[in-house]
Amino acid sequence: MSTTRKQQVEEVFEDDAAVLRASRRHTRRSFLLAAAGAAAAVGLNEWLYNGPQTDHQPPLLRKTFQADAKLSRTLFDERALAPTFPVSRAETLRVNGVIGLKEDIVPASWRLQMVGVEKAENYPQYVPDVTAWDYEYTREKSDEDQGHDVKTKPGTEKKVTSALLGRDDVLVQRAGMEPRGKEEAGKSFSTLAGGTPGLLLTLSDVTRLKKHELVTQFKCIEGWSQIAHWSGYRMSDFIDAFPPAKKADGSLPRYVYMETPNGDYYVGYDLHVCRHPQTLLVTELSGEPLAQKHGAPLRLHTPTKYGYKQIKRIGLIAYTDVKPDDYWTKLGYDWYAGL
Repeated sequence: MSTTRKQQVEEVFEDDAAVLRASRRHTRRSFLLAAAGAAAAVGLNEWLYNGPQTDHQPPLLRKTFQADAKLSRTLFDERALAPTFPVSRAETLRVNGVIGLKEDIVPASWRLQMVGVEKAENYPQYVPDVTAWDYEYTREKSDEDQGHDVKTKPGTEKKVTSALLGRDDVLVQRAGMEPRGKEEAGKSFSTLAGGTPGLLLTLSDVTRLKKHELVTQFKCIEGWSQIAHWSGYRMSDFIDAFPPAKKADGSLPRYVYMETPNGDYYVGYDLHVCRHPQTLLVTELSGEPLAQKHGAPLRLHTPTKYGYKQIKRIGLIAYTDVKPDDYWTKLGYDWYAGL
């Protein structure tokens, strides 16, 4: 082999060796970078799903909920009206969600507890302790699968014992009344303490107001919707009839809290949402008196919110300046729930 040819071959081998060394360096670097990226991804996933949480949501996702709510309030000011439809488009509303009404209530035993009303002691319905009212149940089961609303695995449900109940609940339990907060989200921190004064209203206190009808779309967070025919009373008229007590500076409380008679289901709202002209206290559905499975004798319909905000069988309405507890928010859903 000539010298020139030999030099050419050696140069080729040297070039190949250089390429191989560089390849090895890049391979190690790529592997280290990939490993570091994978570790970071695992760490982020761990932080998101197993790190500190607020109401079953990682802080980042909860902050996203709050940012979305703020943006929606800014764009729509919560005064926009939901679309309405002719009665001919109305459907038979499916039964969905039985928390707080798994047993039929005795109609004559129903009372609406009202707390935070201006000069409540001047009303004939005033009582020194609204929590002393005893609701009665027929023990008839609701039409829907009792496990529909449960997110925990069977056999892992929290058992309600005196150790898990607040002091007021233990006292109520000793008096022979049902314990509160038996469902998955537990007891509401907004529930009334024993000895809370207020009004005990009957259904006639609501139905004396002007009646309204509304055909709107009920939208469920599960992804389905139906057009339904509602009849009832504007909550804005109800608030005018039983106005909230003003604060020391003359302003009104910011929120409204509602719960079922047994306190198992509870929801919080901004006061202006309850004053929305399409927010109804419903007593009839599809032209018929409200059935127990749909929340008789009184339920809420607010078509600008998802269905889980539309509480059935309302037993308490309370005005408050402290943001109220909310059943599904404690299980990871959005408190705002706007459409």
